[in-house]
Amino acid sequence: MSYKLLTYAAPEGPRAGVLLNNRVHDAQALARKASYATMHGILADWDEADALFASLDPATLGDGKALADTTLLPPLLYPGQIWAAGANYQDHIGEMADHEYKAVNAKTISGGRPWHFSKSVRSVAAPGSAIPLPHYSSKVDWEIELAVVIGRQASRVAARDALDYVAGYTIANDLSARDFVAREGIEPSSPFRYDWLSHKGFDGACPMGPWIVPARDIRDPGKLDMKLWLDGEIMQDSSTRHMIFDIGEQIEEISARITMYPGDVILTGTPSGVGMGRGFFLKSGQNLRLWIEGIGELEHSVV
Repeated sequence: MSYKLLTYAAPEGPRAGVLLNNRVHDAQALARKASYATMHGILADWDEADALFASLDPATLGDGKALADTTLLPPLLYPGQIWAAGANYQDHIGEMADHEYKAVNAKTISGGRPWHFSKSVRSVAAPGSAIPLPHYSSKVDWEIELAVVIGRQASRVAARDALDYVAGYTIANDLSARDFVAREGIEPSSPFRYDWLSHKGFDGACPMGPWIVPARDIRDPGKLDMKLWLDGEIMQDSSTRHMIFDIGEQIEEISARITMYPGDVILTGTPSGVGMGRGFFLKSGQNLRLWIEGIGELEHSVV
């Protein structure tokens, strides 16, 4: 049975839930395991949890709660780590040529290896959030990304085996303050030039959700269409097939340097269509809708 995992707001606080036939069921109650009250508890026991939830027959369960009556939180409160791939779509590199990157092949300038930065785990925001634009920036941009959720401890994993360590997939918006890519007055050659905290780590900089789709239900994460709309106008329209470094290569690179754990997340890069290439940025009151094939839609606004 296909299912989705989510975190929802309950009177007693955040709870992990299982979405079946548009009804939300409490994960702990279904599994009768106290640790399944949280998404981290489920992911720490991923192989057993996945098998259990996939075997459920909705006809034998209680009514649950209607999805429309459920307040969704980010599916992971909070990821252990968020690793984000930079410059991982060639068309995005091209549109940023006059700003951040040179329009040359990323595999050449990267030395043939994926390149990642980290985002603050506290920057994660819920579906439907009204995210405050950072007070210091006037150039906040959008970036739709396929987010990979790790479900098994991974250390020095080969790319060919890497998908075995993935629990599932969700959607993220890697919001970016483009006017704070670099610190003013710092020489380009200086190691202190780049300002990743201001650029990528502000409050609400990582809307995520609405749920996690188990890896078993995504036949090929390297062939998923993806779109982003701003106030109903499409801005990004691409596919994960255009990644420069695929998910396996990214997991291999990260796990070669640091052990990855259940609940860690990888943002796999964004295609072209961001505001920087168009010369305009987010304004208060605007609404964004992000869609990835096989996962669903994530919506949020900015204020």
